[in-house]
Amino acid sequence: MSALILAVSLAIAQVVLALAMIPAVIRLVRGPRAQDRVLAFDTLYLDAVLLVVCFGIGSGGTLYFEIALAMALTGFVGTVALAKFLLRGEVIE
Repeated sequence: MSALILAVSLAIAQVVLALAMIPAVIRLVRGPRAQDRVLAFDTLYLDAVLLVVCFGIGSGGTLYFEIALAMALTGFVGTVALAKFLLRGEVIE
C-alpha cells in the first residue's frame, strides 16, 4: 500500500514539475528584461533539479542525487554570475 502511494505521489510530482517548467521556458524566451530571464533560468534549473531528485527517489539509486547536486551547484554559480554581470557589467573583477 505505501509503495503504491509513493509511486502515485512521485508520478504526480513529476507531472507538476514538468508543467511548472513550461511557464519558466516561456519567460526565458519572451522575458522583456534580462532580470526576468535570469529568474526564469533560476526557476528552470531548480525545477530540473527537483525532477531529477524525484527520479532518484523512484529508482532508489544514488546516482540521481549526485547528478542533482552537481546541477544545483552549476545552476547556482550560473545565476550568481548572471546577476553579477547585470549589476556591474563584468563577472571577473
